[in-house]
Amino acid sequence: MGDSARAGRSVLGRALAVLESFSDENPELTLGEIASATGLASATAHRLLAELVEWGALERPARGRYRIGIRLWELGALAPVPRTLRDSALPVMQDLAAVTGHVVHLVVLDGHEALFVERLAGHSHVHVRSRVGGRLPLHASGPGKIMLAHAPAEFVDEVVARGLPRLAAGTITDPRQFRQALAEVRSTGYCLSRNEMTDGASSVAAPITGPSGDVVASIAVVVPSSTENLQRLVPAVRIGAAAVTRTLRPRSPLGERKR
Repeated sequence: MGDSARAGRSVLGRALAVLESFSDENPELTLGEIASATGLASATAHRLLAELVEWGALERPARGRYRIGIRLWELGALAPVPRTLRDSALPVMQDLAAVTGHVVHLVVLDGHEALFVERLAGHSHVHVRSRVGGRLPLHASGPGKIMLAHAPAEFVDEVVARGLPRLAAGTITDPRQFRQALAEVRSTGYCLSRNEMTDGASSVAAPITGPSGDVVASIAVVVPSSTENLQRLVPAVRIGAAAVTRTLRPRSPLGERKR
C-alpha cells in the first residue's frame, strides 16, 4: 500500500505509524521493513526516519538499522500514573522478591493488553516473557485476569469476542470457563495461574486499588510450575498489594492517610 492510499494521514500520524512498527518481536528494523509495515513510500519513510533520529525518538545501532531511542523512554517516564504507582510499589516489590526469591511483576491495564510497569528478578530460575514496557494478553496471565475480573462487563465481552488464543498448556480458551475463572478471582481476591502464558511458569497475583476504589494495577509473583503449593504465596502477595493500595490513598490535612 503506497502513499496514495495514506493521503489522509497527517505527518504526525505517519511518524507515529513508524514508531508503532517496532515491537518486542522486532526491536530493530531496516528502512525497507519500516516502509513495508507502515505502507509508506521508501522516500517518505526515509525522511521521517531522519527526523526521528535527529530528535532522539529513534537510534541507529548499525548502518541501515533503526531502534527506539532513549528520548521516548525519558518522556514515557514522565507519565504521572505509572510513575506514582511504580514509586509506591517498588519498596513492596523489593520486599516480595527478597522474601520469596522469585520474579515480581507490577502490571496495569492498557487498552486490551496488560502492560509491565516494573519487573524485579528473583533467585529462582524460571523463564518469563516480561520486560518493563512490554505487554501480554489479558486472558493468559494472573495479573491480566486480575485486571479483567474487576473491569466492566462490556470490556470483558470485548476481550472474549477478540478470542482467547492458546499460548501455553494451561491457557483457558473456553469463554464459559474463562468467565467462571474471573468470577473466582473476584470472589477470592487473588488469582492462581499455572502454565497459562508460558509453559513452566506459574504466578500468584492480587489487585491494587486506587484512591477511587477501582483496581488500577496488579502485583504478581512468578514461580516455576514445579512449585506444588501456590497457595502458600497468597498471603504475602495480598499483603503486598494492600500495602501499595494504602500508599496510593490521599493524605488527610493532618498528614494521615484517609481510611
